[in-house]
Amino acid sequence: MDMSNLPKNTAKDVAKDIVKDIDQVAVVVDWLDACRRHELGPLLDLYASDASLECDCDGANTYAGRAALESYWRPRLEAFSPNAFGLEEITPSADGVMLDYLNCEGMLVRIAFTFDASGKILHTRCGRFAPAAALDGVGVPHRAW
Repeated sequence: MDMSNLPKNTAKDVAKDIVKDIDQVAVVVDWLDACRRHELGPLLDLYASDASLECDCDGANTYAGRAALESYWRPRLEAFSPNAFGLEEITPSADGVMLDYLNCEGMLVRIAFTFDASGKILHTRCGRFAPAAALDGVGVPHRAW
């Protein structure tokens, strides 16, 4: 990205935002890797001490603090599905990072991550996700997810 034609403040702000996005995406990739390896400790270490998780996958439940996150994640990491924790899409968003992935049951889930100033996960919110129906060449849905 050529930023030479931007005012110095703008170029610096853009560069800061790019680094912020890259760092946050890297944390989410580390999160997904810890899930794939079924490593509870490294997964929990990615969260801030006051982190919370909202899960709409099986009811609207909220978990706050390390002990609650551990009780949420332990059974999910111990469960096995051949497709568990597969990456579908990862995208920086205005508030953090959006990840579409296959959960421990192999179901498609969208999870939104927000971060604290030190780059730790501050909050996540997940729920089952069904992408818009794919369209064929003339705009007609031919496959629903």
